[in-house]
Amino acid sequence: MHTEMAQYYDLIYAFKDYHAEADAIKACILRHNATPDQRLLDVACGTGRHVEHLSASFHAEGLDLSPELLELAKRRNPGIPFHCSDMRTFDLSDRFDVITCLFSAIGYMASIADLKLALSTMANHLRSNGLLIIEPWLTPEMWKPGTVHALLVDEPELKIARINTSETRNGRSVFDLHHLIGTPEGTRHVVEHHEMGLFTVQDMTSAFEAAGLDVTHDPKGITGRGLYLGVRPHE
Repeated sequence: MHTEMAQYYDLIYAFKDYHAEADAIKACILRHNATPDQRLLDVACGTGRHVEHLSASFHAEGLDLSPELLELAKRRNPGIPFHCSDMRTFDLSDRFDVITCLFSAIGYMASIADLKLALSTMANHLRSNGLLIIEPWLTPEMWKPGTVHALLVDEPELKIARINTSETRNGRSVFDLHHLIGTPEGTRHVVEHHEMGLFTVQDMTSAFEAAGLDVTHDPKGITGRGLYLGVRPHE
């Protein structure tokens, strides 16, 4: 995320029902294992909105690559540990009962090699019988290049118009998010460039299996993009 846009993240994604999503994730976890006092790590936690709700039921922590988003997460969730690191290479010298990676953040692993590396790193932080829950990005069939998208934030002293056109390059989804940001001080233009891997169901399940996890796939998931659940076998 562009550093300047971090302050607007929650306004831009105000349409997301984090509370309902966290409840659905909690239900998945409890179906897998109802042990109390479970430790949970939310990878690519952003501003900590899922952590905010999951921390009511689990000993939650968060991890993200963006210091700016993590600062907002810490303000929202005082007392909860947050870690600034890359999902491919983080090393917390600790293990968790549950690891989540939601809102399609795994798509920023733009290659199969990076996808496998991230899943291996997360799997290595799971306890025996631990659960990895990943909400994927779009599959190649779901991605529609040449489509135009728009979003508007309309506050009394803040207007943000975000427009982008979807593209496909080298098997990746590519889009530039153009933001027009209007405040009493003036209007400015900020562009964010995004490239995300378009992984098939087979790509995802193979990456889970390569990480040593037993995987199941829910094609609907919590927002319609699906959900992958991987279990680390008993040691």
